Amino acid sequence: MEPRRGYNSLTLPPLGSVLSDKQHRLPVDLERLEKHIEMSGRVEAEEEEGRRKRKLEEALEVKSLRRIISAYLNYPESSEEDVKRYERSFRKLPPAHRALLSHYPSKFQRLRRCISTNSYFIFNMLQAFEPPLDMSLDTDCCEDSHLKQSHPEQTQNGPLSCREGTGLSSESTSASGRMPYLEHEGHHREQSHVVCQSPDGTTITEITKEVHGASCHESATGNCLANLGNCEVAAECDGSNVIISDQNACSSAHDWLDPSFQLHVPLLDVDKVRCIIRNIVRDWADEGKKERDQCYKPILEELDSLFPNRSRESPPTCLVPGAGLGRLALEISSLGFVSQGNEFSYYMMICSSFILNHTQTAGEWTIYPWIHSNCNSLSDSDQLHPVSIPDIHPSSAGITEGFSMCGGDFTEVYSDPSQIGVWDAVVTCFFIDTAHNIVEYIEIISRILKVGGVWINLGPLLYHFADMYGQEDVRDLFLGVCTLTIGHINWLMY
Repeated sequence: MEPRRGYNSLTLPPLGSVLSDKQHRLPVDLERLEKHIEMSGRVEAEEEEGRRKRKLEEALEVKSLRRIISAYLNYPESSEEDVKRYERSFRKLPPAHRALLSHYPSKFQRLRRCISTNSYFIFNMLQAFEPPLDMSLDTDCCEDSHLKQSHPEQTQNGPLSCREGTGLSSESTSASGRMPYLEHEGHHREQSHVVCQSPDGTTITEITKEVHGASCHESATGNCLANLGNCEVAAECDGSNVIISDQNACSSAHDWLDPSFQLHVPLLDVDKVRCIIRNIVRDWADEGKKERDQCYKPILEELDSLFPNRSRESPPTCLVPGAGLGRLALEISSLGFVSQGNEFSYYMMICSSFILNHTQTAGEWTIYPWIHSNCNSLSDSDQLHPVSIPDIHPSSAGITEGFSMCGGDFTEVYSDPSQIGVWDAVVTCFFIDTAHNIVEYIEIISRILKVGGVWINLGPLLYHFADMYGQEDVRDLFLGVCTLTIGHINWLMY
């Protein structure tokens, strides 16, 4: 039979040959299918493991941040315990000795007022802080994880060590990424609230910042700011509640400041908060100008001489690892550089963000930075000396567009390929001795500098980890006087 017009003829193979061919190919298809299923299962398992690890890492980071916030919130109670200890020691003295120190009871009350003023600053700072993480995340999943840190206070860069009069290393986990600082000058901050907690943790009271003052009303079940006083607010207590005098400012505290999220932290963590309060003086007070002139001024003068032809259209770029509370990075930006500070410590980042982004005027806040040290003071007036901060209004400092702070570990953030050859200058001030491996720091600096770029370093050679042993009793690598050649550049370390 001839095929129909428009159709091609089709010749089919014998039925038997089709069956035998299927029988021949079937085992091969099953083998391929099994391999495909096995590979897909392996990929899915790896993806699930990756998701699990990311969840655990995020939970650990949230837990670390909660711990840091809790350290700040525990400052009033911990400081009050110090004063009570002083009082107990004073009462144990013989009557004749107490008579010689008759001014001590009044000094203890003055200490309480100073602690309350510091607490007022801290709580306003925390209220302004916007965590980059979901603070309500369940962190129980990290308790039995192999990712759990055996010593939560120890991190990649080690413990935050306070060295008065110098820079300091950093502690805590931090979300890597570029964080623009200094909001637009026209930005208006809403009225902030402060969380007040009694020593036994029974009362959380909200108060509204109006002015620095001398007293805080008591609630029915506890004293505001842990019985510390000196917290004048436009609020009246009615039983266990607070009636805010400003009817338009009645917002609740951040959920992540709820006591259910707070942790009991070691005194070592609270000591880090005290360390931050002392270091604010170096960066943001008139009292720290002499030290800034000794450390920052030579760096700024060197940058100014090395980059004399700076233009606003194409300003040079400068990275400041270990930026601490941000003053040096701000000064470099004001000099006409696109400046970025890098800091690993959330203790530092929370405080620097508050000063840089939320300060309305110079001298807006008062702190008492030396009340927790009984050494190196000639008189009570020295120990109880108030300090006004900041000495300048950051938003009015003439910064160059592009000023930012980047949170994260220097070796992780700036090892990224996108950072290669980006920076005209790298400035390290009291930073390089935070390295476990100083050569790694130098290699990264060499890679991220542009051709002809400069690295300016000032102090110190303390090397935080030189005398510490790891799990295998291997000392971290540090250098004395030596010359290195990295990336066709000679580096003289001394």
